[in-house]
Amino acid sequence: MAVGIFDSGLGGLTVLSAIEKRLPDLPLVYFGDNAHAPYGVRDADDIHNLTRQHVEYLWANGCDLVILACNTASAAALRRMQEAGVPQGKRVLGVFVPLIEALTERNWGDNSPPREVAVKHVALFATPATVSSRAFQRELAFRAIGVDVEAQSCGGVVDAIEDGDMILAEALVRSHVDALKRKMPNPQAAILGCTHYPLMEAQFQAALGEEVAVYSQPSLVAESLADYLGRRPDMRGAGKATRFVTTGDPGRVSDRATQFLRRDIRFEPA
Repeated sequence: MAVGIFDSGLGGLTVLSAIEKRLPDLPLVYFGDNAHAPYGVRDADDIHNLTRQHVEYLWANGCDLVILACNTASAAALRRMQEAGVPQGKRVLGVFVPLIEALTERNWGDNSPPREVAVKHVALFATPATVSSRAFQRELAFRAIGVDVEAQSCGGVVDAIEDGDMILAEALVRSHVDALKRKMPNPQAAILGCTHYPLMEAQFQAALGEEVAVYSQPSLVAESLADYLGRRPDMRGAGKATRFVTTGDPGRVSDRATQFLRRDIRFEPA
C-alpha cells in the first residue's frame, strides 16, 4: 500500500515532510502513537513492546517497509526487532542509520574494521531514553575509532514543542546546550538525536556557535530512503495517497499536527 512512518508523536512529521519533498510521488502512511507519547521517559521494554505492536499494525495494513522516525524507538527497539526476526518481505529501518553513515562517511553495510574519522568530538542531544540506551555510541563504535561522544539528555523539549510553546522550547535548548558545553566545551559536531529537534535547529546552532556542524536527520533520512528505494523499488507500495493515523484523539492530534507543519493535516483513528 505505502511506506510506513512510525513515531511516538508528532516529531516524525519532520521526516515525513522531508520525504515528501524528496519523493513527492511516494505514498506514505504516518502512524503516531500519541496516546502513549512521549516515549523518551519510558523504559526500554515498554518502548520495544509499543513499537513492535504498532510496526506490526503497519505491516498488516500493507506497509512492507516501515521507518522508525523516532530516535527513542530506534534506540530501544530496532535491534531487538531485527534480532527476533522480521517477517519475510517486510523491512523496518531506523533513523540512526543515515546519521551514522554521514558522520563516518561509510555505508551501513560496510563491515570493515572501525577506522579514524575526521570528527573527534561529538555532542549528542536526545531524549532521556535514547541517552540511556547508548545505542548511538554503540553503533558509532562499530564503525569509527577515537570519537568522543558527550550525550545531553534534553528533558522537556519534546513536550514544549508538542504543546506549541516554542518560547519554552528555546529556553530549554539554551539550557541543555550550556549543560553540554560544561562537559564538552568545544564540540566539532552536534547530533540532533530526536526528530522533534529539527524544528529548533536554528536555536541549537545559535547556542552552539557557527563553528559547530549540526547534523539534523530529516533530509539525511529522505536521501537514504530515495537511495534504498532506487535499489528496492518493490518496497515502494502501490498506494496513491498519504494517510495519517493515530492512537490518540484524531481531532486534537490533527489540530496539533496542522500547527506543527503549518499545513492542514487530518488524522484518522488507528
